[in-house]
Amino acid sequence: MSDPKKYTIVRYTPSQRINHWIIAISFVLLAVSGLALFHPAFFWMTNLLGGGPWTRILHPFIGVVMFVSFFAFAIRLWRFNKITKKDREWLAAMPKVLKNQSEGVPDTDRYNGGQKVLFYALIILMLGLMASGIVMWREYFSHLFSIDMVRLASLLHAFFAFLLICAIIVHVYAGIWVKGSMRAMTRGTVSPGWAWKNHRDWYRKIVRGSNAK
Repeated sequence: MSDPKKYTIVRYTPSQRINHWIIAISFVLLAVSGLALFHPAFFWMTNLLGGGPWTRILHPFIGVVMFVSFFAFAIRLWRFNKITKKDREWLAAMPKVLKNQSEGVPDTDRYNGGQKVLFYALIILMLGLMASGIVMWREYFSHLFSIDMVRLASLLHAFFAFLLICAIIVHVYAGIWVKGSMRAMTRGTVSPGWAWKNHRDWYRKIVRGSNAK
């Protein structure tokens, strides 16, 4: 490991990357179809899924795909996302992080405090979307609930969807902002320099040969 340019570190396995991109593609399809069904100004986007009727049919099924894929991914990464004292210190040092200052910012493990907060936020939003979506799903479930419950579910579904879109925008922006991060989900590897700069405790575990995958 004397020459960092000669090797890379595996951050995500092929199966993890496939899982992630299934979630990503499902999210895009759901965001587009959801907006198309939410307001007439966006109805033209139903053409992506074959028109209005097909959009209404496919939207909930794609939602199930995203939900199952997300939780399969979350379960695999759960043990890396337990919030520690260092994570709370990292979150407290967020102003310095945003200014790209390293002094006073604690070293992080595989994921930093911000990533872990996003992880749990996504879990809550996914659960909220699934629960409200089931109540709204006219073909199979909505007849089991009162009209007032369906209306409330519709409002909550739109609210959770809005928050999810905002969260994903932050996620994508952070991936672009931290140079080298996108490579982790396209090639599955990162450079030792990237690991040392952004997740120093995780890098130390890699060097010691710990199970960090």
